[in-house]
Amino acid sequence: MTEMNNAGSWVRSWGASPQAAHDGLGSLDDHPPLADVTLRQVVRISGGGRRVRVRFTNEFGTAPFTIGAAQVGLAATGGGVQPGSERVLTFSGASAVTVPAGAPILSDPVDLPLPALAKLSISLYLPGRVETCTCHDPALETDWMIPGDAVAAPTVPENAEVLPVRALISTVELLSDGPAKAIVVVGDSRTDGAGSTPDANHSWPELLAERLAERGVAAGYVSNQGISGNRMLNDGIGVSALARFDRDVLATPGLGYVVLSVGGNDLGISFAPRDDGPLADFLKMFPGAPVTTDDVIAGYRQLIARAHERGVRVYATTIAPYEDAELYTPEGESARQTVNEWIRTGGAFDAVLDFDAAWRDPDRPSRIREDFHCGDHLHGNDAGYQALADSIDLSLFS
Repeated sequence: MTEMNNAGSWVRSWGASPQAAHDGLGSLDDHPPLADVTLRQVVRISGGGRRVRVRFTNEFGTAPFTIGAAQVGLAATGGGVQPGSERVLTFSGASAVTVPAGAPILSDPVDLPLPALAKLSISLYLPGRVETCTCHDPALETDWMIPGDAVAAPTVPENAEVLPVRALISTVELLSDGPAKAIVVVGDSRTDGAGSTPDANHSWPELLAERLAERGVAAGYVSNQGISGNRMLNDGIGVSALARFDRDVLATPGLGYVVLSVGGNDLGISFAPRDDGPLADFLKMFPGAPVTTDDVIAGYRQLIARAHERGVRVYATTIAPYEDAELYTPEGESARQTVNEWIRTGGAFDAVLDFDAAWRDPDRPSRIREDFHCGDHLHGNDAGYQALADSIDLSLFS
């Protein structure tokens, strides 16, 4: 029986979709394998709770790795931990654990009252070598690599290096104080927050979480499962949304709503200019035959059916414009308009979030407003992502 609507149920409050390091943006390419190092990573949760557990991941690893020690606590400025909030994490009662290749592992719960939008520090010590790092690329939040076992260090020492990805962590789950539902957003770089200010939590899902927290909505638990460069139908940068949907979405504790904000890359890459310039090298990262609008619509229908089987509502965002971006072609614009028309009028979704309307330039609707993109005519800036979050009717989650 589901505990989704029961007081005191587990619910996901933060997430980052796991990727293989070689299927990311290459942020770890120049780093040696992790070994005898402490990773200290800061995440901002969405809704609050009274107990916490962390899901660590080796899902794309080629060999087991060992967590020698792990700890959580309320984050302080500059990577520190607020005194008195430190909690040692255990695994079936043990302070160390080996994570099998291809598997995640969930820590034991610890008591730690966390208000909505709190920043949580997660530290783990890796005494041995991590042959292949399961990560999320990029982090958009400053994290650190510290030599040796520094799990209990109250501050980040001077010899620490910046960790450019989310490494070996995938979710934070909380025991809620009352009824709770999770909103899981599946998307690409626009969902991931590309173009927003680092360390500011300005992706639109995080800004949505702020609005929900201000209203005290029970569905104030927002899990951002966006992957920069991700597609719905084919792998490339991260596995496709169709392939990762069960793990990243349907397995979510407390799942109540799904927001699909994916499909734009399927169209943009399929209809992109084919030439011998830098764009051609970029497109090599995306294997698979070009797809049609019918293919994308069929993909949406698959995701809707799988979510409805679990009794959750499925919303979709329209695909925002991208004229003047490198990927743009008139054919791609026509395909975007066709898919958006189906999203708006096809009746397949429980509701539609019209991001196209929120971002388009009134004088040139195929282009993002100048004050809403980060300079590349493709991704938002802080104001652009705020406009997306502000355009969402919060009553959809009540």
